Amino acid sequence: MQLQPSVIIAFAATIGLASPVVAQQNPVVVELYTSQGCAACPPADDLLNEMALHDEILPLALHVDYWDYIGWADTFGHPAFSERQKSYARKMGRKSVYTPQMIIGGLHDVPGNATMQVMGLVAEHRMNPFGAGRVTVEIADRADGGVTITVQAHDVLEYATDVQLVRFLDEATVEILSGENAGRDITYRNIVTDWSVLGAWNGAQSFTYTVTDDLPEGSGLAVVVQEQGLGPILGAARYP
Repeated sequence: MQLQPSVIIAFAATIGLASPVVAQQNPVVVELYTSQGCAACPPADDLLNEMALHDEILPLALHVDYWDYIGWADTFGHPAFSERQKSYARKMGRKSVYTPQMIIGGLHDVPGNATMQVMGLVAEHRMNPFGAGRVTVEIADRADGGVTITVQAHDVLEYATDVQLVRFLDEATVEILSGENAGRDITYRNIVTDWSVLGAWNGAQSFTYTVTDDLPEGSGLAVVVQEQGLGPILGAARYP
């Protein structure tokens, strides 16, 4: 399923986007929990693909592995992403997890294929950041290769945070041969390959970290600063 032009235009208008090329500090972080073996997921994947065109949003696709048993092993699925989603469920008092699910700003969850609800929540987070913007995240090139990450707080942080490094593939098209989406070629964007914690940070001093390896072609990285315990996201940035 491809998004209709009217839906794309409405999406852009709702979140107030004039152009996808304007750089934005602290984009709204949207985590999509999806699976190649989930028949309901392609519309959510398409929506994330559209969001990936706009700097005001940082959409990240985390492929889970708990649907692999129904006939198709997700080529990007990872148990760590399934566990992150389950941790959100426990945090939010949910008894189970599902796909597709979007977590917006670390605070609000919504079915990932509920386009209008997703649009509304993203717009709400842009107008009322719920704590986002309390920190500044900068990712700068190093002369000898790699990048330097610098995180600074604008005010005193009441809770400790986790500074997290996310690595992702820009785009990939997968030919799905079996399972609920058998026979489909589906394009995915911002496909998370690794999500790790660089360190705990309380905001008293700036946080710096150096990534020494060069990014493989067709990949990127992001930094997400989130209150410990999967609380609200206070700042984020992507590179390049």
